[in-house]
Amino acid sequence: MSAALFPLVASSVPAAALADPVPRWSLHHHGHHHHTAEEITTFLTAFYGDHGPSARDRSQRISQQLKEKQAHSPDADVVLCAQGTPRDIAVGPATVAQAAGVGWATVTTTWDSGATDTFTAYVRLDSRPIALDDVICAG
Repeated sequence: MSAALFPLVASSVPAAALADPVPRWSLHHHGHHHHTAEEITTFLTAFYGDHGPSARDRSQRISQQLKEKQAHSPDADVVLCAQGTPRDIAVGPATVAQAAGVGWATVTTTWDSGATDTFTAYVRLDSRPIALDDVICAG
């Protein structure tokens, strides 16, 4: 057996703890993981894709608050701040406000007409699993 592996084998620490992918600096004092700016950007980029979120993501990856907001606005798509399917979607880098417990990123949609719109997508830092919490339209 390699000498480098011996300390891991002989350790009384469970193997799962040694393989914990969550950096200690990103854990809240209660031990709860808070999403990083990079995780939020990655999530929002995957969630919005090139032309908008899938029906599955709309049902499973948005907050109850946002579902209720959509229910009260049947003539608008509150997740995209528009009607229709955008030609392209770009998600900017996320910003995190630890004290507020939220992160956000600017999302830009481009439409067939050439027009662009922007809105801000919010994610709660402690959401499990990560989910879109709210959207604030620019206009």
